[in-house]
Amino acid sequence: MNTYKHSVVLDVEKCNGCTTCLKHCPTEAIRIRDNHAVINDARCIDCGECIRVCPHNAKKARCSELSAMDKFKWKIALPAPSLYGQFDNLEDVDYVLDGLLKIGFDDVFEVSAAAELVSAYTRLYLKNDLAKKPAISSACPAVLRLITLRFPSLKENIIHMLPPSEVAAYLARERAKREHPELRDEDIGVCFISPCPAKASYVENGFADYKSRVDVVVSVSDIYFRLISKMKYGSDVKSLSNSGVIGIGWASSGGEATAILNDKYLAADGIDNVNRVLDQIENGNIPHLEFIELNACTGGCVGGVLTIQNPFIAKARLRTLRRYLPISQNSLSKDETELPDEVLFENLPAYNPISRLSDSMAESMRMMSEIQKLKSELPCIDCGSCGAPNCRAFAEDVVKKQASLEDCLIRQRKLNKGGEKNEG
Repeated sequence: MNTYKHSVVLDVEKCNGCTTCLKHCPTEAIRIRDNHAVINDARCIDCGECIRVCPHNAKKARCSELSAMDKFKWKIALPAPSLYGQFDNLEDVDYVLDGLLKIGFDDVFEVSAAAELVSAYTRLYLKNDLAKKPAISSACPAVLRLITLRFPSLKENIIHMLPPSEVAAYLARERAKREHPELRDEDIGVCFISPCPAKASYVENGFADYKSRVDVVVSVSDIYFRLISKMKYGSDVKSLSNSGVIGIGWASSGGEATAILNDKYLAADGIDNVNRVLDQIENGNIPHLEFIELNACTGGCVGGVLTIQNPFIAKARLRTLRRYLPISQNSLSKDETELPDEVLFENLPAYNPISRLSDSMAESMRMMSEIQKLKSELPCIDCGSCGAPNCRAFAEDVVKKQASLEDCLIRQRKLNKGGEKNEG
């Protein structure tokens, strides 16, 4: 039974059954039934693409309200570096960090600072001969779920390293307990300010046997409107920022990859491009590379559907902001030659690949043959009027008894015309 809790949800009342989301879902998780979209939870990767393209705002992301932090005595904010790109004329990250304290947080720990450590650990990881190349970044949870569902043969290429938000949560908790020994674990609340719903799902569900160290996830858009009234440019603020070019660079596509200081890398963003790259890797149709950075959102995390600003404008703002920063403010000591357990995860989640038709190989082969035969009888124009994204998916639905051949309007029209001619 699938118990995965998704952050992307459908508002049925706003959906009129148009096929826009149907055409853009990267895992074919959406069907049109009874004049509205239906999302298959087992296939959804929470990439937010349906939210991005829906003309009726019928898809939305579910995050927590900031009030969910009220139950904690010590409240820690983890701002994603993409948050900084939302503000116009921002010359100092400290204005954002100070603003977070003014809206009620007791402490702030930059995810970009943890990202610099993850970059350093990744460089160490790639030196390990046991790392299967090309090593695929584990930073984007939508990409991880996509790989386990559509490209299970590439699971061994995934770096078993926690994303910066989780490393930041661990370090923030340790700092709080060190500086405030009177606090118990349950007194400390960690709030991640997220640019995308996939990260919210990651926190909600955990990751295989790993339980997230984050307690609450709120959207960048929600925090943005709270911050703009508190941020006063030109006023004196505390010096809180502890990250540099590398950490803030993680917000944009290519930032993580360039931080490994190795030319043998590839960075791709946008879910369609990610699908193509993964397909090429799986087929061996790609040059020798050490590292692959993949972001489901266009432009990287700055393109997440929980942000406010156009991703290209946000990226330009971050580029300007980085000019005044050091390369990095977080690095490993010379004695660190091993990866600590705190930054690693053991296992990947066990999902059923969406290409699997049956647990029985013989039955799968029979169904595949039936699907191919049925597809050859369809018009193959992928119009979506049947409620499936393409004719091949429709044929699979029919074989699985989830749809009827009569749902293909083009086929029915041809049959009806043939009948009329015969009667004539």
